[in-house]
Amino acid sequence: MEIKDLPELKNFLKSRRSHLAATLQHPGPDRAQVSELLEMACRVPDHGKISPWRFVIYDAAQAKLIGERLAVIAEKRQGPLGENTRAMELDRFDRAPLVIGVLSSPDREHKVPVWEQELAVGAVCISLLNACFAMGFAAQWLTEWYAFDEEAASYLGARDGERFAGFIYVGTPSVKPNERPRPDVAGLSGYFEAASIDVNA
Repeated sequence: MEIKDLPELKNFLKSRRSHLAATLQHPGPDRAQVSELLEMACRVPDHGKISPWRFVIYDAAQAKLIGERLAVIAEKRQGPLGENTRAMELDRFDRAPLVIGVLSSPDREHKVPVWEQELAVGAVCISLLNACFAMGFAAQWLTEWYAFDEEAASYLGARDGERFAGFIYVGTPSVKPNERPRPDVAGLSGYFEAASIDVNA
């Protein structure tokens, strides 16, 4: 098979940058586009062909009700909320036109370790982000307190044995995001050198 360089894809991967949810504006993807996004998101390594994930889609029409419930749960945890904190909770799902929850839903009886299944779910999240950019949208992957709170996660659609890998906020970009410091690849990598075996030891 001939190896072909794909400069546009390389340039994208070298420069991809998430957009803050608060900077995402309408329009978001319609239902047909959401289906296409999810189809692309599922093109990930999945040992055992388990598909150990689920998606929950929250459109703008649900944002107000979700925010009200999250504010109630947050108040249970923290006590009375200040005006700014309450406004922040009410606005959680109203920061972008569309939010897609990605749930880790492992098959615990399968021979493939749960950890490996969870890695596949993480791959779905980054694949979904990249699919959004491929379709002209922008996105941010967030895991905030409601991803880890049992009551909030259950309200948002998590079933027994599931947990949220995150929420992908999707919309049209309104600003160019600032670059941020990137990892030192050279400091984080090295070639393996096998030690010789002393057969007389």
